[in-house]
Amino acid sequence: MFNRNLFIVVVFLMGTCNLMAQNNTNSPYTRFGYGELIDTYTAEQRAMGGIAIAGRNPLTINTVNPASFTAVDSLTFMFDIGFSGLISRFSNTKGVNTKFTSNLEYITLQFPFSKWMAFSAGLLPYSFSGYSFYRNDSIAVYHPTQSNNYARYVQSYSGNGGISQVYSGVSLKLFNHLALGVNAYYMFGEVNNNRSTTFTTTGYESSIQENLIKVSSYRFRYGLQYFQNFAKKHDVKLGLIFETKMPLNAEAQQVNTGIPSDTVFYNNEFDTPLMFGAGLQYTFNEKLMIGVDYVQQQWADARFYNKTDSLSSRSRISAGAEYIPDLRGRSYFDRVRYRAGFSLSEPYYKMAGNTAVKNYGITFGIGLPLRTGNSMINASVEYGKIGERSVFREDYFKITVNTTFNENWFFKRKL
Repeated sequence: MFNRNLFIVVVFLMGTCNLMAQNNTNSPYTRFGYGELIDTYTAEQRAMGGIAIAGRNPLTINTVNPASFTAVDSLTFMFDIGFSGLISRFSNTKGVNTKFTSNLEYITLQFPFSKWMAFSAGLLPYSFSGYSFYRNDSIAVYHPTQSNNYARYVQSYSGNGGISQVYSGVSLKLFNHLALGVNAYYMFGEVNNNRSTTFTTTGYESSIQENLIKVSSYRFRYGLQYFQNFAKKHDVKLGLIFETKMPLNAEAQQVNTGIPSDTVFYNNEFDTPLMFGAGLQYTFNEKLMIGVDYVQQQWADARFYNKTDSLSSRSRISAGAEYIPDLRGRSYFDRVRYRAGFSLSEPYYKMAGNTAVKNYGITFGIGLPLRTGNSMINASVEYGKIGERSVFREDYFKITVNTTFNENWFFKRKL
């Protein structure tokens, strides 16, 4: 039974690679860098602002910290799939536009090897890119017999693609209060960014620039968790995660048509950044949990087209809480989980050579246990802001839903 079910899950994982690659997004901000970087949180974690580093819940899969995998029960197999819908309102001084998109967020699985070792694997996004917009403008040109002469043109921008990642990880539980873990990621995909300038005034040659980054690379994440219960009602968890700076195996090319007309190739001139994060969670009497996370990615030191000044270091701070009326209550609503959170982050890209303004998000959510077993449906709603209206602002509502199937696979039935 176990081998058959595992085979079905693996085939499903492989089949969703193309589905995740065909993402839908409409944000002009995805034209920078590798696109929009995706923080791979479940709906449960998003509802609490993105706190996950210290998260150690036996009913959920926490891919953020691989040390958490040993929280799984020794007889349990878990399977998790998440989806999202995004309503974005784009605005600047010239007008407003609204878009709706949806995506497969991730698909993961987790199971134990023993009471002190567990395994997890899945498919996660790393970045998304997708946009199409244009602007009309003009430039002053010299004419021997005319003054105030202008050449008018249309500048168009479009892009698509993204980077996905398949991961597998293992966790070890040591001395009852400590766990270590490591995730290995294989990153793949491509990001396309195109820009064209088309003159509507006759006599001037148009130009097109096409940029392609194709990624096929590996990286690793290391995690640690310390967990301790005090006086039965007080539970404290501390988590740490770390990734070293690594070369990103990527090939890129820039094709220019018009003036100038040439093709430039780049080979392995990119890096993934050094990343570290810490999280703390406190739970009182299995009812109220509060937590905080801090993560930093040092993109300013990572090569992008062989330069280290193109991107900015990115930090994110998250805070959140969860309330459960009665974890063992007989009423269904006693076991429903209510969540809220807040996050503040810095973009990793620059605009006009300067670091972009900070982004923030406010989140709410709910966890609905299914009536059979320990499976659960989680949902979150997030309102966030990117950019500023004087340049270009995106206000969004993101709805994320995931279902965690939690089944007993590792025991023998009595005849």
